[in-house]
Amino acid sequence: MCGIVGYASLTNTACAKPLEVCLQGLERLEYRGYDSAGVALVAPGMGKVAWRKKAGRLNNLVHSIESQPMPEATVGIGHTRWATNGEPNDVNAHPHISQDEKIAVIHNGIIENAAQLKFDLQAEGYTFVSNTDTEVVAKLAGKVADTIIAETGKPDLFEAIRRTARMLTGAFTILAVDVRQPGIVVGIRHDSPLVVGLGEHENFLGSDLAAFVAHTKQAMELGQDEAVCISGESIEVTDFDGNPVTDSHRFTINWDASSAQKGGWDSFMDKEIHEDPTAVADTLLGRFNPNGDLNLDEVHIEPEVFRQIDKIIIVACGTASYAGFVAKYAIEHWVRIPVEVELAHEFRYRDPILTPRTLVVAISQSGETMDTLMALRHAREQGSRVLAICNTQGSSIPRESDAVLYTHAGPEIAVASTKAFVSQVVAAYLLGLYLAQVKGTMFRDEIHQVVESLKDMPRKIQWVLDTQTQTIARAAKSLITAKSFLFLGRHVGYPVALEGALKLKEIAYTFTEGFAAGELKHGPIALVEEGEPIVVIVPSSRGRDLLHNKVISSIEEVKARGAFVIAVAEEGDPDVDRYADVVFWRPTCPTLMSPLVDVVPLQLFALEMAKDKGLDVDKPRNLAKSVTVE
Repeated sequence: MCGIVGYASLTNTACAKPLEVCLQGLERLEYRGYDSAGVALVAPGMGKVAWRKKAGRLNNLVHSIESQPMPEATVGIGHTRWATNGEPNDVNAHPHISQDEKIAVIHNGIIENAAQLKFDLQAEGYTFVSNTDTEVVAKLAGKVADTIIAETGKPDLFEAIRRTARMLTGAFTILAVDVRQPGIVVGIRHDSPLVVGLGEHENFLGSDLAAFVAHTKQAMELGQDEAVCISGESIEVTDFDGNPVTDSHRFTINWDASSAQKGGWDSFMDKEIHEDPTAVADTLLGRFNPNGDLNLDEVHIEPEVFRQIDKIIIVACGTASYAGFVAKYAIEHWVRIPVEVELAHEFRYRDPILTPRTLVVAISQSGETMDTLMALRHAREQGSRVLAICNTQGSSIPRESDAVLYTHAGPEIAVASTKAFVSQVVAAYLLGLYLAQVKGTMFRDEIHQVVESLKDMPRKIQWVLDTQTQTIARAAKSLITAKSFLFLGRHVGYPVALEGALKLKEIAYTFTEGFAAGELKHGPIALVEEGEPIVVIVPSSRGRDLLHNKVISSIEEVKARGAFVIAVAEEGDPDVDRYADVVFWRPTCPTLMSPLVDVVPLQLFALEMAKDKGLDVDKPRNLAKSVTVE
C-alpha cells in the first residue's frame, strides 16, 4: 500500500523536472493507494520545504498545483496514500514536516511504537497537527537532525534517517529531503518495498518499478534494513548502522512505460483481461530445453532436493490463494505428494508442521504482500525450502526465497487481479510438472502432452474473449439490480467459483459467496429464492461424467427453487443448454486446464457489472493493489 517516488538530479540549478517526475511517478503508482497524494520539493536557498498535499485522487493535487504553482527544485519526493493510520484527509496526507519545516518525510507502512514516541516528543514541546504515525517520524527525524548538527556542526540527513530508523518498530519505507542538503534524497526500508532507479545524471527511488520506468530501465534492489542516499551522480547504500553495502543486485527492467498505460482501453482492468492470453504465453516462454523437457533455470534448487520433497504448502492471500488452490489439484495428481493451501495471514499463527522436506510455495503478484512475506520467513526459520511465484522483479518475496519462478505477466495496474491469476496458475503447473519430471511420477510423453495443452491455452482464452463478450455484457446489464450472487463449482471449478465471487465483491460491491457445489445441500441452499442469480462452473462431461452429472444435479436443485442460473460450460454441452438461463461457453480443453478459460468470463462479468453501476473498476473503494502491512 501507498506509492512512493523520489528524484535527484545532477544539476544544482532548480528546475521543473523534480515535480514533473514525482507527479508522473504518482500517476503510475496510484493503484497502490488513492486516498490522498502529496509532494515535497527542495532547492538551494530555500528556508523551508515546499510541499503540497490533497485528499482524494491525484487529480486533486494536480489541480491545486496548476492553480497555485510550486517552486522549481533540485530534488523531490511524492506520495499517494492508502490510509492505515489516520483518516484520509488533507491534514493526514503525506508529506509530513519536521517542527522547523526543514525536513519532509513520506512513509509506507505502520510505525507500531508511534504512540510512545509521540508522547515523548510532546513532553519535549513538539506539536502535532495530524493523526498519523508518519508525522511522528517527521518530528523525530527533525529532532535527530538537530542533534547531529549540534554534534558535528553540519547537517547529515543520511545519518539522521538511519538513527531514526533504529528507533522505530513496525514496517516502514521512508523517504526524506532536507533544505540544508538540497541535492539528495534519503530512503530506508524495513519490511516494506523500495527500489532504486539508475539514470544518467539522475537517480530515482520508488515503492515499485512503475515509479521511474519511463525514465530508466536500470534498477537496483534495496535489501532489508538498508538505507540509501541518492544524488544526481551517486548512490550510497548502507545498513542502519552506517556500514557500507556493496553487493546490491542490479537488473534491467523487462517491460516499458507503455505497458503501464491504458493504450486506448476504457480501464486497466479491461486491458489486463484482454492480456490474459499473452500472460499465459509469456509465462511459458523459455521453460524448455531443445528436447522439450522442462528446464526451470530460474530455480536454483538442486534436483536432488526436489526429489526429497514429501509435502508442499502453498501460502498466499486473495486471488493468489485461489490460484494455489487450482494448482493443488494438478500437483497432487501429477506428483502424488500432498499439497496444502494456506492463507498466509493464518499460516504462522497456527504452528504449522514444517520439515526440511517440505517445500513452501509463496505466491504473490507484487512480491511485497506482507502476510506472505512473514509466512515464508517463518518457513525458512523452520528449515523448509521456499520457492516464490511472483510477477515483480526486485521485490522482497523473491529476494528472501530460495528460488523464484517469475510469471512475466507484465505490470498489473488494476487493483482487481486478472492476468496475474492465470499466469500464477501456469507457473504453479510448470512447477508441478518439473517435480513430476524430477521425481519420475509421470512419463516423459505424458509431461509433453500436458505442456502442449498448456501451450494451446492462449488460443482458447482468446476464443472466449472473441466470442462471449456480448453475452456476458447482456447478462451483467440484466442483473444489475441483483442484491446477491452465489457461485458454485466442483473440483478445479471450486476455486474458480471463489475467484469469480471475489471479483464481483471487489469491483461491483455486490454481496457474493463462492461454495463447493457439494456443500449446497449442507446449508447454502437456504439462500436460494425466486430470481436469485447463481453462477455455476460446469466441468466437462468427457472423462468426468460423474463430476459433470453431480453439478448438473445442483443446477436442477436451484432451478426448482426459482434461481436464475448462469453456467460456465464446455461448448455444446446439451445438459447445460437445457437447464441454464444464460451460458458462457468455453472451448474444449482438459479438465485441469479449464480454470484458465473458465475464469475469463467471470472477470469480464464483474467488469461489466461494475461499469453498468458507474463504478471505477480500476480503483475499488477501500482497496489497494499491494498489501504491505499485516
